[in-house]
Amino acid sequence: MDVSRPAAVDTAQAARLVSEVRSARLAGQRTRMAPRPVIGQSWERVLRSGVDPEHGFRSGLLPREEVARRREASPLRHVLPVLREGLLSVTDVAHHIMVVADEEGRVLWREGNPAVLRKADGLGFELGADWREDVVGTNGVGTPAVVRRPVQIFGSEHFVREHGSWTCAGAPLTDPRDGRLLGVVDVSGPLETMHPATVAWVDAVAKLAEAKLRERHLASLERLRAVAAPVLARLDGRMAVVDRNGWTAAVAGLPYAPRMTLPKSPSAGRHRLPAVGVCSLEPLADGWLVRAVEESVPHGAARIVLDLTRRRRWSVTVSGDAGSWTRELSPRHAELLYLLAVHRSGRSAAGLAEDLFGDPARTVTVRAEISRIRRYLGAFLEHRPYRFREDAEVEALLPDDPHDLLPHSTTPAVAQGRGRPVGRERFA
Repeated sequence: MDVSRPAAVDTAQAARLVSEVRSARLAGQRTRMAPRPVIGQSWERVLRSGVDPEHGFRSGLLPREEVARRREASPLRHVLPVLREGLLSVTDVAHHIMVVADEEGRVLWREGNPAVLRKADGLGFELGADWREDVVGTNGVGTPAVVRRPVQIFGSEHFVREHGSWTCAGAPLTDPRDGRLLGVVDVSGPLETMHPATVAWVDAVAKLAEAKLRERHLASLERLRAVAAPVLARLDGRMAVVDRNGWTAAVAGLPYAPRMTLPKSPSAGRHRLPAVGVCSLEPLADGWLVRAVEESVPHGAARIVLDLTRRRRWSVTVSGDAGSWTRELSPRHAELLYLLAVHRSGRSAAGLAEDLFGDPARTVTVRAEISRIRRYLGAFLEHRPYRFREDAEVEALLPDDPHDLLPHSTTPAVAQGRGRPVGRERFA
């Protein structure tokens, strides 16, 4: 009998089988059948984080004022109508609730069947609660945030015993501009209300919400473009107008790139940007006028720090003569830059394809991703083979636990890298 598809059998029987698998696994015993890979891997992560499977931890709730502040700051507030329309009409009838959490796992919105909401209160599934995986165990909010894909958690697939009477289906909500995690939307309810199609339904609504965010972004760029056109028309030189996140609205005298990497905290004045070189930033509407400074600037050695210590917010920081800047990385770019840091002498496209996919023929995908990386790191990369510039000092900050190295990744080379030393590692 396959517990990876519990809806194919009687719900109560499937729940008992999953409970037996959980109990045996936590006791270190052999099981009649293995848990689903996404669940087994989550249990391993949670065991390492020290969550008590028998006594769930109730996080301190955020004050109402902080919940209100986070709601106002979250881009997800713009897509609540999409989520409500897609999910709430069914959740009340199906005895479910809809929960929306931010990127830190804090519950910001919670709506649905009143009776189920009261049951959720008893589990600590309340507004302002922290439902990260390493805080409360395997669940429909924290686990999708770690693996960055939709996940359904059935009964005792939850790590903490008291959550075993519930079923949850959660999907990550990401920023369509850069892939940054914005939060998770989850549909939860009593075990007997579980349906195998729930996770696909939640994922489809999450994708509609991301499409709405993309529409809002394009509309904001159009507004900025209307402001930029007369400004660029009366100025000379190489320049661009970008929004506050670096997305390009208009250019003059510069090659077009969809996005420029701005300093972590942009301010008016002189900066060095990877795509432009030394330039000045001037506030313009809801963005920046970027004007290239036409002068010879010595090109000294750079220090590049690849930070892979945080679970979902990987970044690269470049420091040099003209200051420093930091960029958050998508999961794929984090993998590629890790591999380039390990292989300082360089890797061919075929070699990187072998590292990533176990298939050296998938060079088209590798070249496309490297091309995207060059948009913000091009001055510090060489090609034939792909590698960091020889005079750059490259340092990788790795997680304390090697198993936490890029936990989303299933690539062969990263899996091998999880056996490497931890902490700081310099690559000559």
